[in-house]
Amino acid sequence: MSHPAPFLVQRDTRAWQWQVWISFGMAVFLCATGLAWLPGAQLEQAFMVMGYVFCLSAAFVLAKFVRDSESAARRGGGDTPLWKLVVWGGFAVAMGLTGWGLMGMEINVTYKAFLGVSWLYLITTAFTLAKMLRDRHEADLLQARLQGRREAVASAGATSGNNSL
Repeated sequence: MSHPAPFLVQRDTRAWQWQVWISFGMAVFLCATGLAWLPGAQLEQAFMVMGYVFCLSAAFVLAKFVRDSESAARRGGGDTPLWKLVVWGGFAVAMGLTGWGLMGMEINVTYKAFLGVSWLYLITTAFTLAKMLRDRHEADLLQARLQGRREAVASAGATSGNNSL
């Protein structure tokens, strides 16, 4: 009896994982640095920090929503249209208001560009980090299922071998 080739669970390399975490850390650091020395009134500074945090949170929620929706669609289910509107609307509002606030601030154009680029870098790395973490979780689940099946097959084989004695 021939044995099927072992099924390998594809995973991200450690180098990729480090790159994603380092990129996300750099984006957070750059945004935090830019916001820490943001000129202007304290109220403007506070609103800009809140905007960045809102955008970051909305990016993680949107990444999870898109991935969950894809999985649900394959199973024939899905989220309600209202939840879709809340998630996409929240992301659009967070990005729009933060961009509007940044463009409307009376600060040096170079400083504005730094804040804008670091903000977009943060959002991009948040999506990449969310995907990498979700991929790792799904690979762990698949590996656990495969291990369970292997153990069940081995147990069934041992049981049937005992019955033939």
